[in-house]
Amino acid sequence: MTSPDPSAPPAPARRGAPVEAPPEMNLPVPPPLAPMLAKAVKELPPQDGTLLYEPKWDGFRCIVFRDGDQVYLGSRNERPFNRYFPELVEAVRRELPERCVLDGEIVLRQGQILDFDALQQRIHPAASRVRLLAETTPASFVAFDLLALGDESLLDTPFGTRRDRLVTALAGAGDRVRLTPVTADDERAAEWFEMFEGAGLDGIIVKPTDRPYEPDRRTMFKVKHERTADCVVAGYREHKSGPIVGSLLLGLYDPAGVLHHVGVSASFPMKRRAELVDELRPYLLADLAQHPWASWMSQDENTRQRMPGAISRWSAGKDLSFIPLEPSLVVEVAYDHMEGDRFRHTARFRRWRTDRTPRSCTYEQLERPIHYDLDDILAR
Repeated sequence: MTSPDPSAPPAPARRGAPVEAPPEMNLPVPPPLAPMLAKAVKELPPQDGTLLYEPKWDGFRCIVFRDGDQVYLGSRNERPFNRYFPELVEAVRRELPERCVLDGEIVLRQGQILDFDALQQRIHPAASRVRLLAETTPASFVAFDLLALGDESLLDTPFGTRRDRLVTALAGAGDRVRLTPVTADDERAAEWFEMFEGAGLDGIIVKPTDRPYEPDRRTMFKVKHERTADCVVAGYREHKSGPIVGSLLLGLYDPAGVLHHVGVSASFPMKRRAELVDELRPYLLADLAQHPWASWMSQDENTRQRMPGAISRWSAGKDLSFIPLEPSLVVEVAYDHMEGDRFRHTARFRRWRTDRTPRSCTYEQLERPIHYDLDDILAR
């Protein structure tokens, strides 16, 4: 089972309601537009004279279209963000050129770090809640590409030139629209890769300066952190295709001895998924009441423990029931980084750890990235 795309807004609040169509705008690059994407590489590509490096922001990908007072915030899957971020609509009118198209990321900062959990809360069906959150937890837009300015399309313009034009276009920007830093120094980029994670950034994007903007194509590169952790396997969900293992449910113990659901591991070949059913059968718990996550069935907003069966706006309509296992198996998984108390993305299975006890699988084993000042990053 794959995780839902966290950068994509959910379906409209009313079931069956049509997706809002983008407005007709007199721009050389009109909405909607699929953003250019990046392919993952294991190591930072060395400088060959054509590369720029920039932080990978952890938020919602967004292409901003402005035509006078008309503003359209387009998501990665080409749905509108306008209703969820009214403060950004006003910021675009206030801080960007009269007619332009920019690619970037919607982020939400809490103090000096990015908070993806708080950003997810901004996607809410109630208009009153949206207005309140826009005031109490306002979002920002970090721009990293310029696709059109005035009557000129820049899609065929090399990125190096687009970057220079972007810097000039954002000269009048304020607090809500920020410019991402870049460097041509691969050694400096390697330092950023380690240093910036403490502020909530999750890697480095590498962009060839001689390439045009290619919508919906993976022509950039991304390097993300990968670490390992030993986790308790406390259950599994069945695969969407039938009664085989879809994902292993992972847990870590806190200092009080409470086992928290921290994520899933789901990347298995189909043959292996079937084999796992037999291998896990001796650990099945017939009575969920004996399981440390038994209380998930009565979870409410005040529950302290994150539960594997909890329904959220990202999972509504999905079957999140799970098959409970005796929490005695330990697995080593690879992960990129933590978002609060859980893995930000699906963890990758590495190996079973028969030499580890479940109670040794605690949060203490996780690496804590160095805290870094977000203002300093954006000032670069």
